[in-house]
Amino acid sequence: MEPLFEVVVFLAIATLGAALARKLGLLAPIVLVVVGLALSYLPGLPHVRLDPELVLVGILPPLLYVAALETSVPAFRLALRPILLLAVGLVIFTAFAVGLVVHLLVPAAPFAVCLALGAVIAPPDAVAATAVARRIGLPRRVVTILEGESLLNDATALVLLRVASLAAVGSAVGVGEVGLEVLRSAGGGVLVGALGALVFGFLHRRISDPLLDNALSLIIPFAVVFAAEAIHASGVMAVVVTGLALGHQLPRLLSAASRLQLGAVWRLVRFLLEGLVFLLVGLQLPEVLRDLDEPVGSLVVITVAVLATAFLARFAWLFPATYLTRLVPRVRQRGAAKEVRYPLVIGWAGMRGVVTLAGALALPLTVAGDQPYPRALFIWLAFAVIVATLVGQGATLPAVARMLKLPPDDPVQDALSAAGAQQQASRAARERLDALADTAPAPVVERLRRLLDERTNMAWEQLGGTVRETPSQAYGRLRQEMIDAEREVFRTARDAGRIPEEVLVRAYRDLDLEESLLRRGVD
Repeated sequence: MEPLFEVVVFLAIATLGAALARKLGLLAPIVLVVVGLALSYLPGLPHVRLDPELVLVGILPPLLYVAALETSVPAFRLALRPILLLAVGLVIFTAFAVGLVVHLLVPAAPFAVCLALGAVIAPPDAVAATAVARRIGLPRRVVTILEGESLLNDATALVLLRVASLAAVGSAVGVGEVGLEVLRSAGGGVLVGALGALVFGFLHRRISDPLLDNALSLIIPFAVVFAAEAIHASGVMAVVVTGLALGHQLPRLLSAASRLQLGAVWRLVRFLLEGLVFLLVGLQLPEVLRDLDEPVGSLVVITVAVLATAFLARFAWLFPATYLTRLVPRVRQRGAAKEVRYPLVIGWAGMRGVVTLAGALALPLTVAGDQPYPRALFIWLAFAVIVATLVGQGATLPAVARMLKLPPDDPVQDALSAAGAQQQASRAARERLDALADTAPAPVVERLRRLLDERTNMAWEQLGGTVRETPSQAYGRLRQEMIDAEREVFRTARDAGRIPEEVLVRAYRDLDLEESLLRRGVD
């Protein structure tokens, strides 16, 4: 009973923290980490030790899966070069840079375990960067690059962590062993992910019940991770591949009712897990400090050096990777804008998160020869990087983006594209209607033709750019008032006993769906 009570308490605190962040106009990950730090020494609050397995197998997979589901595969493919440069090249570069600095400052620790620490510090968080990027309205291509990086970088970091940890405990790790480990982890993860997409795609096609569809969707990330771990492949890579493949096919795999429920279910799951994750990071402070016995002066020097290395390594890699690759003619025209402000803002969005702490907690207890090393210091360094980047870079990223004056995505171009697609969709619908016109009464056919005209006109109205209320907006405003009046009648009839509860529920469901369409049209 007590563990369940603690989970409920932490979920409640995370929910209140997220509500406070919205009220203050702040970013929820930052607020929740600060709240966790403040609560970590509150008397009576249970201390929770973060289990690395819980994070890597229980929390990370569903978060990565929903992020992959929502990622545009065509956009991901177009940005694949910068994504791979960040998710693979930058992670390796940062891991070696941090590992070298730590080894120079703590020579008693073998380089292999220092490299393992660098591997857990290297990858930016899969949640924080994209949450911040979307909240402050960064250009769509920048968000795609950050999302793609966060989807793939954990796999690179965990493979490097595994290889470095094996070397640290004295296992002979040669080039062949490293290549085999990479092939088994990355290649096996891709294979398991592809098989998962085939199997679960087949099941989604055979399921017509929205509840069963959503239950299956919640099971998928865990099933894929367990299958990948069973063959010692990368569960992270498997989840990402499955999520990207299924997300691209969702319009054909799921019914309309299933898709509507799926979005609501995953929004709730992501909200709760993200809030819980960042709160738990802050609550780890007493656990992180418990075994730390470094002199204060030495601790400050090492911490500052690691923070500076982790911060500067991102820019040291990003600018050459951005501009030197443009010397190759085939990729010159395919990259993002050449202005310096784009790599600047991508470089600033390097917030670390719970995977870094989980990886640090998974570091080996001893190194080769059963020799101890300052493991508590390493865990502290990972924790310090998380807090400093989340609070420091995360809080200042909106200001940096405003200072750089990144041009937002053109809403007129978006509206023009949407209107053009709607025009083609309406033409296809009209042709289908004309082919079936003889099978329905003429008034019904005419009503459907008017509906098509209204949908097309609504799309083109978005290009008006005027302050005055458009006909569609006037329609939405008036229809909303009518819906409110209808709801009140049904509620009064239910309270008076004239209709049963089931009738009220059905009526409210239909009116709620219509209202959601009205809001989408107005917004």
